[in-house]
Amino acid sequence: MNLLAFDTSTEALSIALTGSGEPLLHAGAGGAQASASLIPAILALLERGGLVLHDLDAIVFGCGPGSFTGLRTACSVAQGLALGAGVPVLPVETLMAVAEDARSRMGARDVLAVLDARMDEVYVARYMHDGQRWLRGSPVRLAAPEAVEVPAGAILAGNAFRAYGNRLPATAAHVAAAPTAAALLRLAPALIAAGEARAADEALPLYVRDKVAQTTAEREAARAAPRQDRMTP
Repeated sequence: MNLLAFDTSTEALSIALTGSGEPLLHAGAGGAQASASLIPAILALLERGGLVLHDLDAIVFGCGPGSFTGLRTACSVAQGLALGAGVPVLPVETLMAVAEDARSRMGARDVLAVLDARMDEVYVARYMHDGQRWLRGSPVRLAAPEAVEVPAGAILAGNAFRAYGNRLPATAAHVAAAPTAAALLRLAPALIAAGEARAADEALPLYVRDKVAQTTAEREAARAAPRQDRMTP
């Protein structure tokens, strides 16, 4: 199966291409920079792999949650390339890709995935592997780091530890993991077999937050909170 996968939902840009041989990988800067670099990097990877867009069986992308700009970039590029090539797209939840990355790193099969959502929050959802595919065990939601509860037997995996490490549960095992394109490639066959691929014009980002930035008052309150904590006896 010829698959192109990419994710731009975080600060890292990740692209992977698979065909008859080992997957080809590309990593770069995500966020706002991905809008300029994603398509050239995809075309370069296709050239390395000896493939053109029409050779693909599907275009796989991380649909969210994540950076608003990154999700819009990934969705629009996936749609544009797929429409032009006449191939389906496969949107994949970024938190599921985090769970898959954790499984690849340490064999985890019960994962509470957390991604830094900025604005003092994390995106969180639980995933459980049944031996064939990941099943989501809870809704994808926003939460304060302190409000994250790790179910018994699950591990905590994601990219939120650097920003909120001392505020996330300390009692659960945890592993740094990310929604990499390589993880998307591993997820794709089971999801395609389950009928999750769709026409390009049906692909939409998964937005969990409907607010892009804090207000001035909210930013001032966030800055004042640490000062108040230090003043508390």
